[in-house]
Amino acid sequence: MLSAPLLMLEWLGRQATRFVHEIGFASAILYESLYWLALGHWRNQPVRMAAVMQEAVEVGVRAIPIVAIACFATGTMLAMQGIHTLKQFGADSQVVMGIAYSVSREFAPLITGIFVAGRTGSAVAARIGTMMVSQEVDALRVIGINPVRYLVAPLLVALTFTMPCLTVLANLLALLGGALYCLAALGMPLEVFFDRSFAVLTVADVAGGMFKSIAFAMLIAVIGAVNGFQVSSGAQGVGRATTRSVVLCIVSIILADMIFTGFLSR
Repeated sequence: MLSAPLLMLEWLGRQATRFVHEIGFASAILYESLYWLALGHWRNQPVRMAAVMQEAVEVGVRAIPIVAIACFATGTMLAMQGIHTLKQFGADSQVVMGIAYSVSREFAPLITGIFVAGRTGSAVAARIGTMMVSQEVDALRVIGINPVRYLVAPLLVALTFTMPCLTVLANLLALLGGALYCLAALGMPLEVFFDRSFAVLTVADVAGGMFKSIAFAMLIAVIGAVNGFQVSSGAQGVGRATTRSVVLCIVSIILADMIFTGFLSR
């Protein structure tokens, strides 16, 4: 019988092997999706625009209410905390700068990514996992339809275009939430708040958030697809894949945001 240190070493080895396998699988899915997007037309298997628009409505348009509420509340909370903190130094009117930077650089893309991950990451894993269990993916291969082109590529395009749009909306609503609270707490007119916000923000601040949102979109699409394609059992396997997809999407988004912030803040 193996000793406890050897058992721990074996477990670590298995987890490392599984991690490398999933990274390779995710890279292959991303490469194959980009391949069909670029060359599918010349292979007589283009990515259908109708499928892209359908995915865009599902992952983008239907996510607007929850993203709007969350980002409006986030902007309001930033104003509350900022005013409470800065009032101790007699600089509560400077809260505008903190809200503008925090929203555009961090909170708008991060909150948007987390909520879209909760909606879309789980839905993609559940849909593909159910198709794996019912052998619909095998049926697609039999009739000559590439599953990645049919299932993942339209989602990747839809997320890549809708996430930046949702992030712009999140920026505006978070600033509006902060502006309304500053109006109530400080008597600062809305036009003054937005004038000060746009005065301190630069193109690089907003572009950094847009770049993050595109990266988050790719993570959500690929992680959801990887977990869906790995389902091999029944309803229990689909449930595990759905939960795992949401957890991995959110953790990956937070880690990616940390890395991007480290580079963009230099």
